[in-house]
Amino acid sequence: MDRLSKVIEKLINQSPFIQEAITEGLINISSLARKLNPDIERITGKEVSDSAIIMAIKRMPPGTNQKIERRIKNFMADLGDLIVRSNLVKCTYNNYMGISQDQAKFLNQIKDVSDNFYTVSRGVAETTLITNEQFKSDITTIFNQTQLIAESSNLSSITMKLPPVNSEISGVYYYLLKKLAWEGINLAEVISTTNEFTVVVDTKIVSKAFAVLMELKTETLG
Repeated sequence: MDRLSKVIEKLINQSPFIQEAITEGLINISSLARKLNPDIERITGKEVSDSAIIMAIKRMPPGTNQKIERRIKNFMADLGDLIVRSNLVKCTYNNYMGISQDQAKFLNQIKDVSDNFYTVSRGVAETTLITNEQFKSDITTIFNQTQLIAESSNLSSITMKLPPVNSEISGVYYYLLKKLAWEGINLAEVISTTNEFTVVVDTKIVSKAFAVLMELKTETLG
């Protein structure tokens, strides 16, 4: 039974959502046992009854993820204000020669505009800029449009102010993203700084995303 329990625990932990769903009573244990049975028999090399798997699942001790989640739920009560910004545009370029100079030129162009929104993420091969849609013409003029990979408009961002202890608690970003994923919310971009976490979504679903994140602030421990 000990060997069976370890196999089942390993299979369940391979899915990011199953363990939480079991805890919250969202999964039919009998159906889960039937689904896991072929893999369990392949790993153990012997026949295993569904009833034995069901019993092992029900006896599983609280996992590490559940303990972390309890700490995170306490942490969420201390979240700061949610800040929503709309009318954003996203442009992604290849990292062409001179893109850093163009970025500096663009920043200089908008530096006197109050309450502007600007963020840039530079990867190994490409750079993504997100800013106010009113600056779209400036971007088009300044950056090399032959290196444009993709662009999106009608975007909105939601920024969460995180308590400074966020870096001391593992799983904070996973917990936030999991909640959004469960609600079927597609993210156009994720941006983070030391004490801020920002998601960028299509403006049509920003209200739904806001409601999900707002609920985290009022969620109580069970």
